[in-house]
Amino acid sequence: MRIRLSTYSTKPRGGVVHTLALAEALAAAGHDVQVWSLARGGDTGFFRPVAPAVGVHLVPVPDIDGESVGARILRSIDLLAGALAGAGDVDVRHAQDCLSANAEGRAHGYGSLLRTVHHLDDFSTPELAACHERALVSPAALVCVSGAVAAEVRAGWGRDATVIGNGVDSARFAAAEAAGAGSPWRARFGRYVLSVGGIEPRKGTRDLVEAMAALPGLRLVIGGGETLFDYRGYRDAVLERAAELGVEPQILGPVPDDELPGLMAGAAAFAFPSTKEGFGLAAMEALAAGVPLVTRDLPVLREVFGGAARFADDPAGFAAALADAVTRPSPERAVTGRGLAARHSWTTAAARHAELYAALF
Repeated sequence: MRIRLSTYSTKPRGGVVHTLALAEALAAAGHDVQVWSLARGGDTGFFRPVAPAVGVHLVPVPDIDGESVGARILRSIDLLAGALAGAGDVDVRHAQDCLSANAEGRAHGYGSLLRTVHHLDDFSTPELAACHERALVSPAALVCVSGAVAAEVRAGWGRDATVIGNGVDSARFAAAEAAGAGSPWRARFGRYVLSVGGIEPRKGTRDLVEAMAALPGLRLVIGGGETLFDYRGYRDAVLERAAELGVEPQILGPVPDDELPGLMAGAAAFAFPSTKEGFGLAAMEALAAGVPLVTRDLPVLREVFGGAARFADDPAGFAAALADAVTRPSPERAVTGRGLAARHSWTTAAARHAELYAALF
């Protein structure tokens, strides 16, 4: 099949990681695959190299000083739609987010469009709220990465979605643990709790900072955080609260892709206090690296991680669960986590997508 996957960014966000890995697995299975994406900040490529078998098409989005979020959303859709309008015919058009779904719909209609819903969110920006709504009601079919998200879609929009979970490159993270790639990070930070996803409301960073105040022997390290949105107000408030509590987080920003497995493997625990998630790809990568996982007690995360994780609801709960994870690591839970990650292969995810494509298109 000729397959076009579209996404909104070249940065290492979960949906983008998913897009590239799925594209590569589909290409390895013999399909003709291309990825289209917006490219901001002068980017000329994705955050990591993409397999040569995958065609990459980037649409530049020049920065405009003072541009509002709403205006940036509309301009991004316009730019991507304009580029896609001139793209060649394909058998499958598969958008990975609301921006690319809106662009594909504008360029070629929604009647033969598939869209993956990675998670649901509540947006206050009118343009983004409209983009989100249109990308749920208009595509011909939807995929969700977990049953919990599919249930939300059914309850909120009356649509049934096909559930296909994320894959994970478990071998890469397991190899980092086996090779001792975490040692340099432990030498740099000491014993640390790792969080990936930056400082933003959906990631529950404030609760994690509050929890770390009760764990003075551990360092908080935060990686990632590239986003379309301006969370400077939230970030400033979180860092102000951290200073009040005597917590000094080490903020790394985006971590080079080849360094991420070692950073994961070096952590004493991985904290995942997100208030909204669709699957939890970074948390699954941590399990593959043999790192204890503490996550918020959400239905979707219970579904995905089950007995491989410790769960908490508030800062006190996170503090207690993290303390237990680092002082009383469970070999049984670690084995469960590694096995869970290994079962989520991109090869399997790609095969399920190909079956769906064949049935729909």
